[in-house]
Amino acid sequence: MIYPLFFRLVLERFDAEDAHRLARRASRALMRPRIIRRVLRQTLVPKAPELRVETLGQAFPSPLGVAAGMDKDVDWFEELGLLGFGFVEVGTITAQAQQGSPEPRIARRRAQQALLNWMGFPNPGAAVAADLLRRRSEPLIVGSNIGRTLNVAPQDAAEDYRASTRELAPCSDYMVLNVSSPNTPGLQDMQMAHRLRPLVSSVREELRANATPVPLLIKISPDLDDNELDAICDLAMELQLDGIVAVNTTRDFSNVTGSSGDPAGLRGGLSGRPLKGRALAVLRHIRQRVGDSLVLISVGGIETPEDAWDRILAGATLVQAHTGFVYGGPLWPSRMNRGLVRLVRERGGSSIQEFVGAATMDGLGGCAGDIVERQIPSPDLDLVPPADTAGAARAV
Repeated sequence: MIYPLFFRLVLERFDAEDAHRLARRASRALMRPRIIRRVLRQTLVPKAPELRVETLGQAFPSPLGVAAGMDKDVDWFEELGLLGFGFVEVGTITAQAQQGSPEPRIARRRAQQALLNWMGFPNPGAAVAADLLRRRSEPLIVGSNIGRTLNVAPQDAAEDYRASTRELAPCSDYMVLNVSSPNTPGLQDMQMAHRLRPLVSSVREELRANATPVPLLIKISPDLDDNELDAICDLAMELQLDGIVAVNTTRDFSNVTGSSGDPAGLRGGLSGRPLKGRALAVLRHIRQRVGDSLVLISVGGIETPEDAWDRILAGATLVQAHTGFVYGGPLWPSRMNRGLVRLVRERGGSSIQEFVGAATMDGLGGCAGDIVERQIPSPDLDLVPPADTAGAARAV
């Protein structure tokens, strides 16, 4: 394939964010002509009825979306949609603009199809992001992922999230409260029930005050234990949240290094293939706890149509990708969509939505048996301290 060769010979020579910026700017320039956009709508934008999913008050043309973190600047989402994604989640966005962590702040390990990042929510701020969303011209479903501004004290987080909601809710198709990034100090504490309850209540008050009833979800960490997951699930149902996005990046490197916690000199969150098993396990646990009372969006280690299919069977209504797209290239979402259509047809279905949670139900005959555990070997992740990662690159 051409893209893997281009990746190795060209993109890996760039610093991580430089490669990302290059890909973003190049795709925006190439897709600017109306004729190009028209061709992409006809060839890559999903239209197969088998992929249609109705949820969160929207008709998604495909269950495959872009996870938060890909379009932090809120200026690339339309082009991502034209490549074949059914929806895009922009951000993470904070109430105030911020630069994020000093560069370099991304490390790639291609052999393990993994990324390490310690970005720290660089973004233009909620007001600018909202203006960019209001200008969109493509009929694309866009969610806004919001987080706490770094210089805001944890005790003031609710008002900070509320300020972002005030700006973004009117121009978003759904909202996600990011309370799980490992790169903002103290943020993951917001997942605890006694902190999450007032945060959700404050955001809900803002939505009611402005008469913007957009669906509200939370994004959680893969590093929670079962009791913590149960507490979040119970609270989400009590507060009648619309759904849960599972999962964010992990700080647990034990499955690739043989030791728990952060190895000396490393920081940030790990995504991609090493997260695959944990992401699926968390999804199954949540589905068992909440049934179909919440919309579940699964993210983490999705590389193939079969990976996405496993998440659907395990209870995900929608799935998201980031690292898989980075390594798969611009035609990856189109290949994923074709693969999902094939899987639906092979199993005699008319819509992928028929199979949501099929592996968790009784009396399914062949459906439950379709799910196959795909244990991906995790060779030692040759991770190096951030000081040695200046040459690592990320691109799409």
